[in-house]
Amino acid sequence: MKAGILLFIIIMLAPGLLFSQDKSVWTSFWNSDTTLRGFKDAAGKVMIAPKFAPITSANKFINIIAAVEKKGDKWLSYYLTKSGRKVGQDQLYVFDITPDCECEGYIRFRDAVTHKVGMFNGKGDIAIPAEYNNLMPVANGLIVALKGGIFDASKIDEHNQYPWVGGKEVLIDTRNKLLINDFKYDADINFYSLKVLKQPGNDPGRDNFKTLTGEYYSFINYDKEFKAWLKTALLDDLTPERLLKAAYINVMVNISADDKEWNLDKARFVDEWFSIIRLKLLELNKPGVEYHIFTEGLNPFIYDYTSAAFEKYFDNCGSALHNKYPVKQVVITRHVNGEIKQDHFEFLRTDSGYKLISVSL
Repeated sequence: MKAGILLFIIIMLAPGLLFSQDKSVWTSFWNSDTTLRGFKDAAGKVMIAPKFAPITSANKFINIIAAVEKKGDKWLSYYLTKSGRKVGQDQLYVFDITPDCECEGYIRFRDAVTHKVGMFNGKGDIAIPAEYNNLMPVANGLIVALKGGIFDASKIDEHNQYPWVGGKEVLIDTRNKLLINDFKYDADINFYSLKVLKQPGNDPGRDNFKTLTGEYYSFINYDKEFKAWLKTALLDDLTPERLLKAAYINVMVNISADDKEWNLDKARFVDEWFSIIRLKLLELNKPGVEYHIFTEGLNPFIYDYTSAAFEKYFDNCGSALHNKYPVKQVVITRHVNGEIKQDHFEFLRTDSGYKLISVSL
């Protein structure tokens, strides 16, 4: 009798359990007049009919999204999980007029009263309480957090983004465990290259930080890595073969003086542009040349985040994953007859190394 009751309960709960454990990816779609967004599964079945405002930025629904919809004459904002659970009403974390996006199964929220920031996990549970002034997105299970800042109401903008003055940055994990008590955020730290060492490492391309347990967290520094690669892979002996190896699938070439632009496959790019590119890049070997190297992310207005060539370099909301796949831009400046002339070279860090994706001359 008891076994029969248990089997009945399991059968009754099964649909809900299966839905809540859905590991597929839902994709957003627009209604007929592109004013509302909904979500479909991989087979094209409508899972959520269009009802979300365009500010609902998620293109893919994996576990949890920030949602905005209109009910009557009011706007409602909240976080929605795949199981239909709504949490964090009126607590969206917004930056640059864009709600946060799930990253490694976590999403940030901002307490509407204290303005402090925490994180929900993919089930909608609070993984990190709203006790920090700010949190960076999760990167390899690690989070840079700002704490101890002083609230300054005069610094609140229309999105409640910048009300804190001072404080210090620390490194925590997704269990809210404090790892490093003084950790200055640096966009050139590769969190995905973590090594845990008993003593500080002596690799010049890595940065080392002492943890509270006395161990050292060692990370590749993108800037150091890129400069070393640029020198050895290109500038020491720049041949057509080396440029071909260093080029991405396609390379965008822009000649600003003539207002012309080409998007060339790498073989054609090397064949047609090698002589000019070699001449320009080898200027970096000359003493006194004026140049700067910047760390950026892929521009979603230039590179299609839905295309097979670039999709992996963007998050579920179409923002560049700059902490995992940064773009290093080399800008060479020349002064000609009182005018400033600049050449720009953009290199995307991929899983197989840095690749030249854009040249602007």
